[in-house]
Amino acid sequence: MAETETFPERKRGSGVKRVYDLLRDEILDLVLPPGSPIDEVQLADRFGMSRTPIREALVRLAGEGLVETLPNRSTMVANIDFLNLHTFFDALTLMYRVTTRLAATYHQPADLQVIRDHQARFAAAVEAQDALAMISSNRDLHAAIAEAGRNPYYLSLFLRVLDEGRRLLRLYYQSFNDRLPREYVDEHEAIIAAIAARDVELCDRLAKAHADQIVRQIQQFLARDERQSLPL
Repeated sequence: MAETETFPERKRGSGVKRVYDLLRDEILDLVLPPGSPIDEVQLADRFGMSRTPIREALVRLAGEGLVETLPNRSTMVANIDFLNLHTFFDALTLMYRVTTRLAATYHQPADLQVIRDHQARFAAAVEAQDALAMISSNRDLHAAIAEAGRNPYYLSLFLRVLDEGRRLLRLYYQSFNDRLPREYVDEHEAIIAAIAARDVELCDRLAKAHADQIVRQIQQFLARDERQSLPL
């Protein structure tokens, strides 16, 4: 009797995760562009399930800032706030620097193993040219560095910045056609080595340089000139 009662809940939960995972990947990979409408009825047909798990998945995505519910209760993929990118870049650069400095000061040996494991996954994703895996492993790597700094306030803020910036990071990798140069993987290695050496000032410089090149690459990609010269 107990198994009969719990089975539908487990099945529904797995359905929510399935919808959430697929929509999240499509949003991050820009298959669903910013501003795209999301139709619950179409999604229910697509996944072969009721609208309840669809709505629960959309609530999770809304909590991550990936979808927005409009006043008329319709839903769309959240827009990227390009007009205020400078504020995002400020926050990203600051959090790279602060969390890396703190990790150099307060990390414990076990923290370094976790950080290196995430770096190994990131390097493998770069080798495989798997952009979504790059985004995920990069986020986990920098989250682990922040955790090693042992300041829960900075960790919370940095996770928000990292999560809100995932689509921008997708553009960053897209600017390289998902073939990220090895030198940018090596930047992570240098940061990790500086953390292990507890060199706070070097960590600061490397973290800022790492953020600077990401910002420059995104800016150049967004401002690229693709006009065609046509005879009129």
